[in-house]
Amino acid sequence: MKNTFRLGRLSKLMKYRILGKTSYKVSEIGFGSWSLGGADWGNMPETQAITVLNKAADLGVNFIDTADVYGDGRSEKLIG
Repeated sequence: MKNTFRLGRLSKLMKYRILGKTSYKVSEIGFGSWSLGGADWGNMPETQAITVLNKAADLGVNFIDTADVYGDGRSEKLIG
Protein backbone atom coordinates (compact mmCIF):
# COMPACT_ATOMS: atom_id res chain seq x y z
CA MET A 1 0.00 0.00 0.00
CA LYS A 2 1.41 3.36 -1.04
CA ASN A 3 1.82 6.04 1.58
CA THR A 4 -0.60 8.87 1.01
CA PHE A 5 -1.02 12.27 2.56
CA ARG A 6 -4.06 12.68 4.75
CA LEU A 7 -5.35 16.02 5.94
CA GLY A 8 -5.93 15.88 9.68
CA ARG A 9 -8.69 17.18 11.85
CA LEU A 10 -8.59 20.51 13.59
CA SER A 11 -6.25 20.37 16.56
CA LYS A 12 -6.89 21.77 20.01
CA LEU A 13 -3.25 22.91 20.07
CA MET A 14 -3.36 24.86 16.79
CA LYS A 15 -4.87 28.31 16.46
CA TYR A 16 -7.15 28.93 13.49
CA ARG A 17 -8.56 31.97 11.75
CA ILE A 18 -11.54 32.36 9.47
CA LEU A 19 -10.45 32.84 5.86
CA GLY A 20 -11.88 36.09 4.54
CA LYS A 21 -15.65 36.04 4.21
CA THR A 22 -15.81 32.24 4.13
CA SER A 23 -16.44 29.86 7.00
CA TYR A 24 -13.13 28.02 6.42
CA LYS A 25 -10.89 27.66 9.46
CA VAL A 26 -7.26 28.01 8.39
CA SER A 27 -4.31 27.22 10.64
CA GLU A 28 -2.24 30.22 11.73
CA ILE A 29 0.88 28.22 10.92
CA GLY A 30 1.28 27.12 7.33
CA PHE A 31 3.42 24.43 5.75
CA GLY A 32 5.77 25.57 2.99
CA SER A 33 6.14 22.69 0.55
CA TRP A 34 9.15 24.10 -1.29
CA SER A 35 11.45 21.43 0.18
CA LEU A 36 9.23 18.62 -1.15
CA GLY A 37 9.91 19.64 -4.73
CA GLY A 38 13.32 18.06 -4.97
CA ALA A 39 15.62 19.28 -7.74
CA ASP A 40 17.19 22.56 -6.55
CA TRP A 41 15.77 22.16 -3.06
CA GLY A 42 17.39 18.83 -2.12
CA ASN A 43 16.36 15.27 -2.77
CA MET A 44 13.63 14.29 -0.31
CA PRO A 45 12.36 10.74 -0.86
CA GLU A 46 8.60 10.42 -1.40
CA THR A 47 8.12 8.38 1.79
CA GLN A 48 9.84 11.08 3.85
CA ALA A 49 7.79 13.82 2.18
CA ILE A 50 4.55 11.99 3.01
CA THR A 51 5.72 11.50 6.61
CA VAL A 52 6.46 15.23 6.96
CA LEU A 53 3.10 16.21 5.45
CA ASN A 54 1.22 13.83 7.73
CA LYS A 55 3.05 15.15 10.80
CA ALA A 56 2.05 18.70 9.90
CA ALA A 57 -1.56 17.56 9.43
CA ASP A 58 -1.48 15.68 12.75
CA LEU A 59 -0.39 18.92 14.42
CA GLY A 60 -3.39 20.72 12.91
CA VAL A 61 -1.80 22.45 9.93
CA ASN A 62 -4.30 22.78 7.10
CA PHE A 63 -2.75 25.72 5.25
CA ILE A 64 -0.19 24.47 2.71
CA ASP A 65 1.78 26.76 0.44
CA THR A 66 2.74 25.22 -2.90
CA ALA A 67 3.48 26.23 -6.46
CA ASP A 68 3.80 24.42 -9.75
CA VAL A 69 7.47 25.41 -9.93
CA TYR A 70 8.40 23.45 -6.79
CA GLY A 71 10.13 20.52 -8.47
CA ASP A 72 8.06 20.96 -11.66
CA GLY A 73 4.88 20.16 -9.73
CA ARG A 74 6.29 17.37 -7.53
CA SER A 75 5.18 19.02 -4.28
CA GLU A 76 1.64 19.48 -5.64
CA LYS A 77 1.49 15.84 -6.70
CA LEU A 78 2.56 14.71 -3.22
CA ILE A 79 -0.01 16.96 -1.55
CA GLY A 80 -2.87 16.25 -3.91
